Amino acid sequence: MKELLDILNAADRLAARGERLALATIVTVRGSTYRRAGARLLLAASQEMVGNISGGCLESDVMVVAEDVIASGTPRLVTYDLTADDDAVWGLGLGCNGAVELFVEPLDPASRQLRILREALEGEQTVALVTLLEGPQASAWIAVRPNGPVEGSLGDQALEARAARAARAALTEGTSRAVALPTSEGERRAFVEVVRPPIRLIVCGAGHDAIPVVQFASAMGWRVVVVDPRERFLTAERFPGARQFVRASAGEAAACVPIDDRTYVVVMTHNYLHDRDLLRGFLPTPARYIGMLGPRLRTEKILDELRRDGVTVSAQDRARLFGPVGLDIGGEGPEAIALALLAEIQAVEAGRQGGFLRERRGPIHETQTAGGRS
Repeated sequence: MKELLDILNAADRLAARGERLALATIVTVRGSTYRRAGARLLLAASQEMVGNISGGCLESDVMVVAEDVIASGTPRLVTYDLTADDDAVWGLGLGCNGAVELFVEPLDPASRQLRILREALEGEQTVALVTLLEGPQASAWIAVRPNGPVEGSLGDQALEARAARAARAALTEGTSRAVALPTSEGERRAFVEVVRPPIRLIVCGAGHDAIPVVQFASAMGWRVVVVDPRERFLTAERFPGARQFVRASAGEAAACVPIDDRTYVVVMTHNYLHDRDLLRGFLPTPARYIGMLGPRLRTEKILDELRRDGVTVSAQDRARLFGPVGLDIGGEGPEAIALALLAEIQAVEAGRQGGFLRERRGPIHETQTAGGRS
């Protein structure tokens, strides 16, 4: 979500300069592509671009499309099919072998849609946006929040009801996709995008080795909370990327930090008793991941003590408990450990095993449903 926030900030900055803008969004992909549906590229009439939709092979051509969209005020759907394995493709320097469909639309930085996206990111909320891709109402949109009202308009109540159902289904599944919405005049394609807040990472322990963990995680746009009982360590100078500092003892920590199913916890105090009390506190929470720094035998010993104290450790708890933390990359030192730890969290978030991509059978990105009916 860091990229989306960068685009929102850039849209404000460029609009203040009087720039005319367009926004390109990937709505469907097929085959091997650099980015997935939902990736965005902000384009200004001055040729400035913010965001990313490919490895650099499409951006220049999309700028040409954006110039036409900005001049005409009319959105366009464009498809780049790079699946042909021949000189016509590779001779152009195109680095992927897939197809991407882009929706390029004029962008009003003052639109309510962008404000909704900013509110969702800053308020750590989830929202689904449904944008019409074709027809006279192309680029019309509605926003749907879980258990919340529908905002925006598609110009047709029946169409809005179908779009809202598609949005709620996407919210439940957590996936973005293109859909076909039936109308009295035929089907209208739309893009349903689920925008979720970034990962929240709770770092328990403000020691020296926590510094690169916070640095790398914040660089990826994650919401980082640092917890430690020592106030002198909880400073922006020490952890410039942290969003929040919580001074709390090991026994109080879990009750003092925000936790939901997008929360990942890493316990790295290097104190056995503190780590035991932290694990005791976080086990009953909905945190998706609990990482324990240190050897496996140490973590097992802590678990044995907790069981003797009457703490129930279920199979579901064991599945989200990672100790020792990190992918097996053979690294040593704080930076390498931080890299292995955050790579493991990213793999858990994506539902992957964290192995070598060259050994993966099938596409790098999960196949996304396109063109389904709602």
